[in-house]
Amino acid sequence: MSLRFHEIAESGHRILNPFTDEKLTLLGEVARLGPGTRQLDLACGKGEMLCQWSLRHGIEGVGVDVSEVFLRAAEERARELGVGDRLRFERGDAGSYRAEPGAFDVVSCIGATWIGGGLEGAIELMLPALKDDGILLVGEPYWISEPPGEAYESFGFGPEAFSSLAGIFERFEGAGVEVLEMVLADQDSWDRYVASQWWTLSDWLRDNPDDPDVEEVREFLDRARRSHVAYGRRHLGWGVFVLRRR
Repeated sequence: MSLRFHEIAESGHRILNPFTDEKLTLLGEVARLGPGTRQLDLACGKGEMLCQWSLRHGIEGVGVDVSEVFLRAAEERARELGVGDRLRFERGDAGSYRAEPGAFDVVSCIGATWIGGGLEGAIELMLPALKDDGILLVGEPYWISEPPGEAYESFGFGPEAFSSLAGIFERFEGAGVEVLEMVLADQDSWDRYVASQWWTLSDWLRDNPDDPDVEEVREFLDRARRSHVAYGRRHLGWGVFVLRRR
């Protein structure tokens, strides 16, 4: 899906992944954040994680994203919550962003490991910016169970795209990090993330009948509905994993 389609589908979202506010709060607690903690969030989206954690825990942070639309929302949210003086948002390709070595207590990439060509590549990108005793936060889908063959066309990716939950742990080990904690999405948080996009997309189609992308957006909406109810709810999980160097 193109960046524009993401911007349309998620225009009503603050959290751009299958997490509720409660899950995001829990993740901040298990990550053991505190005043002065410095976080770099790669592919930060609308910056809700940085904004919420700066408000709750006093962290400072930098968010990087390619979308001007999302970054404007992030800056507005930071001002709304009164944390704009502790956060900075930069537009750019998160996969090529090079931070000062060892400058951050937390480096995160939540649901966007494609910036490094996959899980291992994303971890390789993240580690240089991390302090020796710092933690990584990586959000990634996983297979709950093996889907039937016809599911992959509906998903738009193949079985090799993700691993089982146990397989993710093995991949982390191979990348030189260990899992300290995890917070997993549940079926309801998946529904809220995916299903709430349907109304947004339907409204956009009604309001923009002459847009050149209207048929592609309509096809995306139809495929997203079928994919989630037929296969996603049963076979696809998602979680954020708290990691540190082995």
